Amino acid sequence: MADTVSRFPVAELTDLPDDLRERIAAIAEKSGFVPNVFLALGHRPAELRAFLDYHDAVMERDGGLTKAERELVVVATSGANSCTYCVVAHGAILRIRAKDPRIADRVATNPWTVELTERQRAIVDLALALAVEPATFGADDLDDARAAGLTDEEVWDVGAVTALFALSNRIAHLTALRPNDEFYLMGRLPRE
Repeated sequence: MADTVSRFPVAELTDLPDDLRERIAAIAEKSGFVPNVFLALGHRPAELRAFLDYHDAVMERDGGLTKAERELVVVATSGANSCTYCVVAHGAILRIRAKDPRIADRVATNPWTVELTERQRAIVDLALALAVEPATFGADDLDDARAAGLTDEEVWDVGAVTALFALSNRIAHLTALRPNDEFYLMGRLPRE
């Protein structure tokens, strides 16, 4: 199991439809490897395409939260959901985008008490309220976020990222998705 990417079938990059192969190749060119999530989701191309489209709409949009703040939401909620794949993969991205080699580990292990800036704390608290106790999420959570200075667009961003990664966390649990070894060292040491 140590070398197994998923407990379900895994696609080969060459077997994917052209549009997906091109999108994943562009990601692999930037990172230097193909993230396992794409191979695991690739055996159902329509779902992979929908996942990538929603991911890009939520995580790569201009305005609202910064890209580092979006990754902060991913790592905090994935940590709360005990999702190893997302913590490891997005922890690497958070370390790089935040330019902080320690933040992802601190946030993933206990997002409720980690020391953060006031803005980061408001973002993480809002995300955790929605991720962990969605049935009790309400106006008080929104009021707290707004009182901390988050705009409605930023609040929506927190909600959209939290929702996307609730899906991603559940798929990763279902598939026993293994993080790529490359993620573990990314953003920990200065680039040479």
